[in-house]
Amino acid sequence: MTPEALMRRALELAERGRGLTSPNPMVGAVVARNGEIVGEGFHARAGGPHAEIVALEAAGGRARGATLYVTLEPCNHAGRTPPCVPAIFAAGITRVVAAAADPNPFVPGGGVAALREQGVAVVTGVLGAEAAAQNRVFFTAMRERRPHVTLKAGMSADGKIADVHGAARWVTGEAARAEAHRQRSEADALVVGVTTVLRDDPALTVRLDRPWPREPWRVVLDTEARTPSGAQVIAGATPSRALIAVGERAPAARVTALQSAGATVLRCPVRAGRVAVDAVLAALFEREVRAVLVEGGGEVHASFLEAGVVDRVALFVAPLLLGGRTAPPVVGGPGRELKSAIRLGPMTARAVGDDLLIEADVLRDTDGSLPDRRGGGAGGT
Repeated sequence: MTPEALMRRALELAERGRGLTSPNPMVGAVVARNGEIVGEGFHARAGGPHAEIVALEAAGGRARGATLYVTLEPCNHAGRTPPCVPAIFAAGITRVVAAAADPNPFVPGGGVAALREQGVAVVTGVLGAEAAAQNRVFFTAMRERRPHVTLKAGMSADGKIADVHGAARWVTGEAARAEAHRQRSEADALVVGVTTVLRDDPALTVRLDRPWPREPWRVVLDTEARTPSGAQVIAGATPSRALIAVGERAPAARVTALQSAGATVLRCPVRAGRVAVDAVLAALFEREVRAVLVEGGGEVHASFLEAGVVDRVALFVAPLLLGGRTAPPVVGGPGRELKSAIRLGPMTARAVGDDLLIEADVLRDTDGSLPDRRGGGAGGT
C-alpha cells in the first residue's frame, strides 16, 4: 500500500470516534511494515487510550522497525493519559508519518521535535488537508480558544423558520429531523433562545436509533430568566446539563427557581439588552465544550453572526413556500447591506428525504476576521 493509502485508512479509523472523543480530536493510526498493515487503532473516547497506543499494542513486536501513520501529530504532553511519544520510541518505531500538526498553541511541534531528537524520522503533511477537515472542530477550538460554532436551521424554500402564527413543527420532514439528531450527537452543546423554549418546549436531546453515550449541554440564552422551571430542556434529561445563560440583573426569584429545578445558571454580561454570546462561548470553552450547534431562532442566529463566531452553516430547506411579512426568517436582526454580507465557502447540497441539506463554511479574511465584524454580539431575549 502507498503512504497515501495507509493514511487514508488511518483517517477511516479516526472517523469511528466521531462525536465521542471531545474535548480530544478524532485520531486514527496504522502501523505498517513494507507497506503492509500490522496494527491499527483509533481514539474511541476522551480518557481512553490514544490511537497510537492502540495500534502499537495491536502490532506488538512487529512494530519494531516499522512506520507509524497517524492522522495528527503524536502528543508529547500528559493529559488524561500519558504522552504517546515515549511509547512510540519504546515500541521501536523508526519512522512516523503524521497528516497534520497539533494545532494546540501550547504544544506546537512538541511531538515531532521530540521524536526527531530520539532519532525517529518524521514526515508531515500526507493528506494534511483531509485530516484538518476531519477535525475542523478541534482545529478551530485550539486556534480561536472558543468552541467551533455551527448554525443549523430548518426552513422553507423562502427562508422562513415558522409560519405567521409562529408554528414551526414541522417545517422539514422526518428524514431531515433524523439527520439533525445525528448532528446533535457530534456536538458538545446545543444552543437556543428562550423564545424557542417558550414556543416549542424542546427537550434538545439526542434521539438516534441506538443509545448515545454522550449528553450535550442544553443551553438557553435567557436574559430575564424566563425559562419555566418545568421546561423539557431541564426536565427532559440530566437537569444539571441544562445551562441557562441569564443576564447579570435577571430576577433573583426566577434564577432560584431554575437552580432549584437542578439547572445550571450562568450569569453573563448583557449587550443591547441581550446575553452576550461571546461570554457564553467563553464559559462553554472552560467546560471543555469544543463543538456548539446553534438551533435558533432567527434572532439568536443573527446574534451569533453579528458576533463573528459562526464557523459553519447547515441549512435544511423544505419544499414549502410560507410567505408572510411577520413570519420569522432564518436570520433576524437588523440585517446587512449587500457589500457587507457574510460570505459562505463552497457549498455542498444533498437530498435528505424530501428536503435539501446545504452546508458551507463561513469565509474569513486572512486575519481570521469577518468583513464588517462588529463587537461582541448579543443573544436571545
